[in-house]
Amino acid sequence: MAELAHGTQPEFWRPPVPSVEKELAVQETATSMAQVCPGCGTEYLPGSRFCHSCGGKRPLGAVPTAKTDAGLMVRLREQLTEAARTTASIFSLPGSKVPSWVHYLSFHEIKMRVGLPTASLVAFFIGIGCIAGALLVGLLTAKTLVDWQAIQFYRAEWLLAATASFTAGILLKKPSDTNR
Repeated sequence: MAELAHGTQPEFWRPPVPSVEKELAVQETATSMAQVCPGCGTEYLPGSRFCHSCGGKRPLGAVPTAKTDAGLMVRLREQLTEAARTTASIFSLPGSKVPSWVHYLSFHEIKMRVGLPTASLVAFFIGIGCIAGALLVGLLTAKTLVDWQAIQFYRAEWLLAATASFTAGILLKKPSDTNR
């Protein structure tokens, strides 16, 4: 058994020599995929300098930098914004007008009017949802005492979640200058 270990190569992670068919398949996928390893054909992980599958080094020009990633994110955001605009224009009915009160339902409008930071406002909405859940659990009908106790237990859990959410909202609120 010990003599078998003497014949192994020290770089055990290298793949065996690929056949001609496999090389053609790798070259074919390399042209169709964004950034693939020329050795094994797997796609590189974002920002990696080596292939996670075979350990091959990534070509120098293919390693993304923070500058190219930022540019890519800006282009992606612009494309998504344009797609959202075109989708909204496709689904809007011709001649239909949005009521004037709809802008009051905007998250930023509510945030500005209430005067809470984003985290506190989200916790507030979660707490309101939990109170609504506690009220809706009360609509369940119980036929036995055990069912009624289970409903009351669910209601208590919803109210406990609402209390925790409101407490989190209070703790996440930044102190104002007038309170000091």
